[in-house]
Amino acid sequence: MPESDSQKLKELYEFGPFRVDPEKEVVLRAGEPVPLTPKTFQILLVLIRHNKEVVTKDELMKEVWPDTFVEEANLSRNIFMLRKALGENPPEQRYILTVPGRGYRLAESVRLMPERELSIIAAEHSKVEVQIAEGTAWRWQALALVLVLAAGAVATWIFLHRPAVLTEKDTVILGEFTNSTGDPVFDGTLRQGLIVQLEQSPFLSLVSQQRIHHTLQLMGKPGDAPLTEETARQVCTRTGSAAVIESSIAPLGNQYVLGLRATSCQTGDALDVEQEQAGRKEDVLNALTAMATKFRRHIGESPTSLKQHDKPLAEVTTPSLEALEAYTAGWRIHATNGAIASLPLFKRAVEIDPEFAMGYASLGRIYADLDQSDLSAENAAKAWQLRDHASDREKFFIAANYHMLATGNLEEAWQVCETWAETYPRDAIPHTLLAGYINKVPGHYEAAVAEAQKSIDIDPDFAFGYYGLAIDNTYLGRISEAENILRRATGRDLDIDEFIMLEYDIAFLKGDQAAIERAANRARQRSAADNWISGREANVLAYFGHLQRARSLTERAAAQALQAGQPERSGLWQAGAATREALFGNRPEAIRRANAALEFSKDREVEYGAALAFALSGQFTTAEQLANDLAKRFPEDTSVKFSYLPVIRAEIALNRKEPTKALEMLEAAAPNELGAPRSSIHALFGALYPVYVRGEAYLTQGRGAEAVVEFQKILDHSGIVVNDPIGALARLQLARAYASTRNWPNSDSSYKDFLALWKDADPDIPVLKQARAELAELRRSIPK
Repeated sequence: MPESDSQKLKELYEFGPFRVDPEKEVVLRAGEPVPLTPKTFQILLVLIRHNKEVVTKDELMKEVWPDTFVEEANLSRNIFMLRKALGENPPEQRYILTVPGRGYRLAESVRLMPERELSIIAAEHSKVEVQIAEGTAWRWQALALVLVLAAGAVATWIFLHRPAVLTEKDTVILGEFTNSTGDPVFDGTLRQGLIVQLEQSPFLSLVSQQRIHHTLQLMGKPGDAPLTEETARQVCTRTGSAAVIESSIAPLGNQYVLGLRATSCQTGDALDVEQEQAGRKEDVLNALTAMATKFRRHIGESPTSLKQHDKPLAEVTTPSLEALEAYTAGWRIHATNGAIASLPLFKRAVEIDPEFAMGYASLGRIYADLDQSDLSAENAAKAWQLRDHASDREKFFIAANYHMLATGNLEEAWQVCETWAETYPRDAIPHTLLAGYINKVPGHYEAAVAEAQKSIDIDPDFAFGYYGLAIDNTYLGRISEAENILRRATGRDLDIDEFIMLEYDIAFLKGDQAAIERAANRARQRSAADNWISGREANVLAYFGHLQRARSLTERAAAQALQAGQPERSGLWQAGAATREALFGNRPEAIRRANAALEFSKDREVEYGAALAFALSGQFTTAEQLANDLAKRFPEDTSVKFSYLPVIRAEIALNRKEPTKALEMLEAAAPNELGAPRSSIHALFGALYPVYVRGEAYLTQGRGAEAVVEFQKILDHSGIVVNDPIGALARLQLARAYASTRNWPNSDSSYKDFLALWKDADPDIPVLKQARAELAELRRSIPK
């Protein structure tokens, strides 16, 4: 006899600890419902139905939003919500895997199960029977149990419904951690530990050390002045914060007493007071953890947030007070004396504790700032391996830097920072990273502008937020807006070396020689900026054909880098010069400088510049070897995959008279062709090279009209190219492209533009001689 419709079994899905009912749109974990929005449920269902298959982002958006146009960011937010609901701890991807450049897939195997099984489980879960045996003793015990449970419920209700001391919009100043034990190991160390512990909280927002230093300077005090009670109160008022946290450690016989007091900046009233005791020195970090947790609970953070983001300090930093002391001193020295001075302290921290994840992450960041990419990648990778020894917020920092500095996979870095910003909405750092490499390399400048603005909204005194916003507007050709942003930063008394470099570039783009000289003079007054400005000045001289003077400045910049203990940066300057010489036709000099660059460094940008110089100079075997090395060492790197390798291999093909093959090689670069690869940011060369080489390939094929389009792109995006040599050479190539189409007037005009730019150029540069000969031939051959 056939079953009725009500008796028929329908198919349900199960993966990992979850059971999914598509009809009811329910997801259960151990019988408990998992809260999902309709859209996040639909995304999960699509992934389930494509079990272990990659579902592209476009496919997901079409499935979930079939009749609506939505931005990719909408999908990212829903993926984030889904991961959070499934219990993934960011940036881990236990259930939902990101497939870089493609989409997502479900990591777990899915099986079908009948509804009846789920119904039985749910029924058993919901049915609770308590049998109390007859007899007075059992009745009194049951009554006592009921009273205890009732009292606990009342206490819980009172706690959960009491007003919060702080809100999610408040910011807090962390004052001094007073050490009266006489033991110097606690000096600064416990304050840093408290910062780490409190920054685990998405609810709390500590005013950054950089902003505190800046505010102190505005008050006429040194940036590292102690945050005494009165000073901290003034900083609190100036930054519009809600409270000051003061803490202390004191001896109590053979033990230690730790205290914390939060005070309202407006009224001076105590908002919370906490105290913990440690029996031994080794227990101090655990006591600090307990004190911070109670404070977070009492000022209004939810139990759910505490449960998700509250790891013991010894687990998320280091159990060693000595290692934490060295780490703390490293950042203090970095703030006042710079990266090189802080290196020994960070090295000391990881020597004391070889499993100190944030110690390695900090080393990775410092080495990156010094352009020592191999050491940067090595330490970022070590931090990644040890990321379980970090808080959730620190894991985001470690993961983002791993993908930016070690693998170079900016798609992965983007995913991490998006989730980071969602989890910690008042943290400026993920927005700053998104405004930097992550969106610049693929050419997503509008997105970078939006992220830079978010970082400033979160921290109005964050200098790098203004720098990111100004340079991203420069890339977009909005020079006046970029200047206004720099003026806004100056109005807040913010000043970093990067501002001077950008002022120099803007002055170049405007053709303002006086402003160029002012920026160069300012830079020369700073030791670090002096090296940077030498590299820029060399580029500008070469841009106008003053090659001999450019060579001298390059040598100066390379020597300065070596004197500063930065051989990798010296290699970068030489690699850029090698590319420049090759583009100008000086093959022997290009080869010499490429070899010199490789003697200093095997940095990925150095190898790129050297390989390109070799390719342009006819040294194909060496160029291919370097390209293969880049592909092997950096298989995920966005700049390598989508800019460096296509350009090198296309240039090799061109020099072998294979333009069709060159164009095929450049197809991979097309989506990111207007981006600013790492080489253009670090070594001042490489922006829009795929466009330039594609134009060369079209010229070789006799497709002049298409070549015109490519070379015009370079001239139309001067804010990206700035003083790269191809910015000058694009005028000459445009003249050749117009000649190919027999557009004599435009060709003649473009030749004259190039020769006017190089009117005072060194006369022996091969490309200049060639340009003059071509113009003379053009004028002879133009029909009368």
